[in-house]
Amino acid sequence: MSKREEIAPNGDKRYIRRDDQGRIKTSVEEGASLSADARHKAEAEAKPGQGDRGDRHAK
Repeated sequence: MSKREEIAPNGDKRYIRRDDQGRIKTSVEEGASLSADARHKAEAEAKPGQGDRGDRHAK
């Protein structure tokens, strides 16, 4: 699976993930993603760029 990348079209920051052909496969608003992370206790460490595939421990 590809890494998430941040895009900001028209000032709306989003995290996207692309498929093998470079097309956008998933998209989520940055604020919703970060607030969802804050509501959950981290149990597993996710690799860089894969923050939605697990939890990120607070640093």
